[in-house]
Amino acid sequence: MRALTVLILLILAPGVGGCSIPAREPAVPVADTERALPLGIPNARFFADSDPRPMIEDAERALEREIAALPPGKRLGPAHFLAVSGGGDNGAFGAGLLNGWTETGTRPQFKGVTGVSTGALIAPFAFLGPEYDGALRDVYTTMNADRVFRFRGLSAALFDDAMADTTPLSEVIAKYLDQKLLDAIAAEYRKGRLLLIGTTNLDAQRPVIWNIGAIADSGHPGALDLIRKILRASAAVPGAFQPMLIDVELDGKKYQELHVDGGAIAQLFLYPPSLQLSQMGLKRERHAYIIRNARLDPDFAQSERRTISIAGRAISTMLSASGHNDVMRVYFISRRDGVDYNLEYIGRDFQGPEKKGEFDQAFMRALYDYGYRQGNAGPIWHKAPPALDRGVP
Repeated sequence: MRALTVLILLILAPGVGGCSIPAREPAVPVADTERALPLGIPNARFFADSDPRPMIEDAERALEREIAALPPGKRLGPAHFLAVSGGGDNGAFGAGLLNGWTETGTRPQFKGVTGVSTGALIAPFAFLGPEYDGALRDVYTTMNADRVFRFRGLSAALFDDAMADTTPLSEVIAKYLDQKLLDAIAAEYRKGRLLLIGTTNLDAQRPVIWNIGAIADSGHPGALDLIRKILRASAAVPGAFQPMLIDVELDGKKYQELHVDGGAIAQLFLYPPSLQLSQMGLKRERHAYIIRNARLDPDFAQSERRTISIAGRAISTMLSASGHNDVMRVYFISRRDGVDYNLEYIGRDFQGPEKKGEFDQAFMRALYDYGYRQGNAGPIWHKAPPALDRGVP
């Protein structure tokens, strides 16, 4: 984003002393990072880089709930999982793909849905199913920059926590993520289904997986507000969009955690690599569907010999490479655990209007339509990432 490259330029400039910055409560001491429980909910979140046992235990309890919810005489069927990546306004592709897929009558109910960044905004609708396709379409075909952020001015690079204020995005999230939707998520959680959202704890530099269903089902009066903050945090591109402060209390003391875009660590995830499904006892047919809201081929552009242009191009390249690595990582984890791997992404054949800025509505509608056609034709799932897709069975 332009704001991000401007931020880099200003950070590289000589510092300005004696200026105030936004206040916050102390960060959680590093030794207590995992002890801090938002709203006191013990399974509200997991740390993807930590001991997998808490997540395994939660998955086992979810399986018990799923079995208990089966009609009499019905056996446990295949499990379908969906992972939706980040990608900013490219999320219009994933929204269109899901809605088009619904029209084929072959879209399954997902046992689990994960989302990062724009994927975090898509994930609750995808989790709850076709009943929410209309809302998903509305979000990604009526969105524009004014409904996402307000630019604060160049001085924000030095005196504020981001170049843009995302209060407009919080209003969009609040409009759709209301008490009715929260109750629907809780009801599905009680049936053994999981909705997981990724953020980055910037204080601890650690990936966090939020157990949205558990928070929704907690009955805590602050649950709705916390989930709204989590979705906003997951989409908070560091430096460009303001981060979210999550309140926690530990041993009677109040702290705050600073959370940003989960894509700062991983732009998509299925489950942590340390969690090996093949060692979890139950033998079950599993299918993973990965939606990468981006192209996976190089985006050629002649680079100018200017510091800001080179810095911006380098960041774009690093983000692209990170997305490629995430797609590859999930592929190898799936192969290891015997999970059927299916990938969709924006292809070279997409020919949309010239993009005139971030969250250009005409561009997003064209991308939504492209995704819808891909889904409506019956998604052609790639069985491996492009670099490996050479006759992979």
